[in-house]
Amino acid sequence: MEQLVTIEIFGRPYTFKAESEATKAKEVVDFLKREITKVETQQSGKSPGITKLAILILAALNIANENFDLKMNHSELLEQISERSTRLIRRLDDCLH
Repeated sequence: MEQLVTIEIFGRPYTFKAESEATKAKEVVDFLKREITKVETQQSGKSPGITKLAILILAALNIANENFDLKMNHSELLEQISERSTRLIRRLDDCLH
């Protein structure tokens, strides 16, 4: 069910449509805010004049990198499961014949 969700980042409200339930949308927003805070903290000593846009871009890159890693791990896991399943099926077939 689509619903409007409003979040505030750097003091500005942003409203978007969420196709998921409110709880999940809130979790996603909280995750984004934590990532922004993490980048702000990491960059505060390194780049004191870093712009809000740069912080958002770095946070987006961190999230994209994490997503990419998770997809790669997921693909590897599926491949391992497939290989193990094939070996188990072969063993079972060998025992039955």
